[in-house]
Amino acid sequence: MKNQYSIEDLTYLMARLREPGYGCPWDLAQSYKTIVPSTLEEAYEVVDAIEQENYSQLKEELGDLLFQVIFYSQLAAEEERFDFKAVVSSITEKLLRRHPHVFPEGSLDSRVDPAAVDPHKRQVDISRSWEQIKKQERQIKGEHGILDDIPIALPAVVRAAKLQKRAASVGFDWTEVQSVYDKLEEEITELKQAVKEGDREAITEEMGDLLFTAVNLARHLQVEPETALRAANNKFERRFRYMEDKAGALSQTLEGRPLERLEQWW
Repeated sequence: MKNQYSIEDLTYLMARLREPGYGCPWDLAQSYKTIVPSTLEEAYEVVDAIEQENYSQLKEELGDLLFQVIFYSQLAAEEERFDFKAVVSSITEKLLRRHPHVFPEGSLDSRVDPAAVDPHKRQVDISRSWEQIKKQERQIKGEHGILDDIPIALPAVVRAAKLQKRAASVGFDWTEVQSVYDKLEEEITELKQAVKEGDREAITEEMGDLLFTAVNLARHLQVEPETALRAANNKFERRFRYMEDKAGALSQTLEGRPLERLEQWW
């Protein structure tokens, strides 16, 4: 029977890996910044396992992602900044604070009586409360601008969606989707003009505006743009591999094939 290890075992293992003179040379050489690429990679591997509905793989990838949190916490503990227990306590406190509709007294034991709450009104109150709580948290951090806490390092599509959603929360938004379609057409026209003039700087700027507006359209259509683009990438890859297989069956390659034939295979 396999051992059932606990979170305490994992934090102990991490400490052993970082133990001077006895630990793993690679782990001892790492810093916050050097493991960032691994953190991003592990996060995307979690997403990939979910999208493939590979749940045995998901268990492994979640473990890898958890280990990243443990690693950062160990580095911080060595510097006497915080430890993993403090991380757990902090996120629990924040979630209690952000969910007064579930924990009305701010404690794990408190509960809301469902019979005493109107479902529609509850949903409206939750949305208002969420934005108010987020605003208070930003003020506590000294972030007074409504966009202050949106990380610059986010993938551009994700950050665009967050910027737009936050701006919309204070009324800076189109009231109907047709306005976004109109803006999209306007940006396409401006891009065509920049291309016609051969202005590389303007082309880059207008291409950015076009992509930003496309993200805005996705938001108005209640489509998560990053997810939609990943699905489009997967579809493109799947079709392109099909074309390669068709060419391979004829002992040929795609290079040099007539575009009309490739489009038929596509």
